[in-house]
Amino acid sequence: MSKVAVVQASSVPFDTPATVAKAIRLIRECADQGAELAVFPEAFIGGYPKGADFGAVVGSRTPQGRKAYRRYVEAAVTLDDPLMAELGEAVREAGITVVTGVIERLGNTLYCTAVTFAADGSIAGHHRKLMPTGSERLIWGFGDGSTIGTVDTPVGRLGSVICWENYMPMLRQAMYAQGTEIYCAPTADDRPTWISSMIHIALEGRVHVLTACQAIRWDEFPDDYEREQRDRDTWAMRGGSAIIAPSGEVLAGPVFDEETILCADIDPGAKTDGHLDFDPAGHYARPDVFRLQVDTGAKNAVTLDPGTGH
Repeated sequence: MSKVAVVQASSVPFDTPATVAKAIRLIRECADQGAELAVFPEAFIGGYPKGADFGAVVGSRTPQGRKAYRRYVEAAVTLDDPLMAELGEAVREAGITVVTGVIERLGNTLYCTAVTFAADGSIAGHHRKLMPTGSERLIWGFGDGSTIGTVDTPVGRLGSVICWENYMPMLRQAMYAQGTEIYCAPTADDRPTWISSMIHIALEGRVHVLTACQAIRWDEFPDDYEREQRDRDTWAMRGGSAIIAPSGEVLAGPVFDEETILCADIDPGAKTDGHLDFDPAGHYARPDVFRLQVDTGAKNAVTLDPGTGH
């Protein structure tokens, strides 16, 4: 058996050093509880801009919206950022594997990324969200197939799929085909219906699912932050994090309207038990009828070719 944890907590909007300090404290708490793996929510480092419109309507953007975007960019991190190194050092000291959502800055574009830290503190893998949802497409770029791999860890092979990417059947199939054992689903979806999708994925892939969502109140955002509503004494995101076994049994959660750390003991062999009668990428597949081709190549907008030269 292995103990795993899901962290349901708020980031500190637009204060990334404070968010990293909070993440470090929470990582230590997970380790103190005996967890070997901890999963944090989508966009935990850098923040999820719930309710913001960045002054954008079809055919027009406002100067105020551009300034709001600048503030959001300034809260983002690069993968080699000193703050990420600080986080990695805390992971190394805790000796556990950590998956966390970050807003990644690459060049002049932001990506919603899930970063996996190995227990030695190094970045063992990262996944950029393939399909930002709705208005997220204004502020986040599209990932490509080069970051949909898995990471081998002491608790099992991890795969990360972010928020509504989990509604993409072909992406799920690609994760199952890579032997994903622990399916990490950082999300911003705090609806009570989210757990239904997570249970389905656990059963479909015969995987352990760890889903983490922030629990953050409107009054945690700055006073000048634009909101979809103004009642500051309510939740902007309510949580709903959970841990689910390959059998579909909910081992922990969902919990709403509070910050918490959910822990559960998981049985790595439960995945094998489940494959007796179902393997979506193996004996229950029909490759004579259905085939999925996945392009895992990086898609760069510009390739600088030095040419042959003379």
